[in-house]
Amino acid sequence: MGQRGEARRGQAYDGELGAAVARAQEGDEAAFAAAYRLVQPGLLGYLRGIVGDDAEDVASDAWLEIARDLGRFKGDGAGFRGWTATIARHRALDHLRRQKVRPRATALEQDVLDLPGPHSTHDQALESLSTQAALELVRGLPRDQAEAVLLRVVVGLDGPAAARVLGKRPGAVRTAAYRGLKRLARQLGVDTVTEEAPRTLGEST
Repeated sequence: MGQRGEARRGQAYDGELGAAVARAQEGDEAAFAAAYRLVQPGLLGYLRGIVGDDAEDVASDAWLEIARDLGRFKGDGAGFRGWTATIARHRALDHLRRQKVRPRATALEQDVLDLPGPHSTHDQALESLSTQAALELVRGLPRDQAEAVLLRVVVGLDGPAAARVLGKRPGAVRTAAYRGLKRLARQLGVDTVTEEAPRTLGEST
């Protein structure tokens, strides 16, 4: 997706996003466009991690539903990101059922990734997830781990919000995200993931 720190940016934009959504619900088309610009990068990254090259088509289907049901949404900017992620996930799973395929990893070109060096930190491993090639790597994780990582790191949801999207307990999502990130860190050449990793992601304890 070519953007770094999507989670932190998403959280910073929540105030602006909430205001835009409120105006959009009153019929302000420019405000809806603003909300789209704030949400789409993370949403598209999440979908790429699930359906790969079909992400744009799935995202289009998701936004049609989002626009149709916007009047039913109640909540703030963070809530809107979670709501849109839930809709996008449903459309992605529908797509996978139609295609009868499961997310799977593709071969990574080593020169595509900006691999962290031997003294890299866990945060640097997370930043590497902002590349398209790394999203392909995420697709090779078990489904629960892949979705937990994508929702936490790419979409920028907190633990409880990610759990609501997945219909799971926050503790289960926290564990899946940690295991997924630990596996990715090893594959990216980073060996500094510790038991503090969930808190590094902003997870409440």
